[in-house]
Amino acid sequence: MLRQALLAVSRSDLVERVVTTSPLTRDVVKRYVADDVEAVVARLTRDGLLVTIARLGEDVTDRAQVERAVQGYLTLLGRLPRDADVSVKLTALGLRLSEQLALDNAATVCEAAAARGVTVTLDAEEHDTIARLDSVHATLRKEYPDVGIVVQAYLPDARERCERLDGARVRLCKGAYSAPGALTSRADIDRSFARCLKVLMAGTGYPMVATHDPRLVEIASALAVLTGRDATGFEYQMLYGVRPAEQARLAGLGAQVRVYVPYGADWYAYLMRRLAERPRNLAFFARSLLSRH
Repeated sequence: MLRQALLAVSRSDLVERVVTTSPLTRDVVKRYVADDVEAVVARLTRDGLLVTIARLGEDVTDRAQVERAVQGYLTLLGRLPRDADVSVKLTALGLRLSEQLALDNAATVCEAAAARGVTVTLDAEEHDTIARLDSVHATLRKEYPDVGIVVQAYLPDARERCERLDGARVRLCKGAYSAPGALTSRADIDRSFARCLKVLMAGTGYPMVATHDPRLVEIASALAVLTGRDATGFEYQMLYGVRPAEQARLAGLGAQVRVYVPYGADWYAYLMRRLAERPRNLAFFARSLLSRH
């Protein structure tokens, strides 16, 4: 119930105005959202971690906003090291206006990324965008075979999508939105995640295991051994500001660990979804709002 409430709050204009205009939110936001993306990337890279950068802002509704978003991604690419990844939301590239528009813009970003040795991953969004996400991804892979895509384990067809995506770079996460028919209990979502992991690890693609759950990390590690994948054959992904000690521990063991680093002023919806994924973070957020220390 708390998760659903937080997801509802993420869509509230009133609550957004209250939270984003409060001077007390700055410290908590900086924990989860990079204020200086180049400095954060440099620090994480020095620590032996990989990065995927997410430019915040979605559900763009006019072409002027789309053009600014495309230019924002292109500018971002010029600030990233080789082997970085950029997480792209197709709605920011105009998916709500036209699938073709989003495809053309995503191709522009992929071309610029390839020239710099940076990969692109198409991020998951609301359930009504998934079919078009899959369509755009399939088209892009013909010219940019390393373009990745996100699969959300809470969706009922997650395993089947993983099977269809054999050979691709796939980021598997639990899911941070709401959707009709979606799994809601933690146990069911975890079982779906594990089933998807089995498919991805046994396949020919590149699994990106996006979870902070210790049990699922252990399952991923065991499946990698069982399927003969070495440390270069898959990676763990974790959110910036969440379990940094675990990120360092896994990297210290020789695993590839990529940190999902969001940046930008449009952080409200992102932060609320993160709290919905891990409601216990709400206590930290509340303490930060009530204290200047």
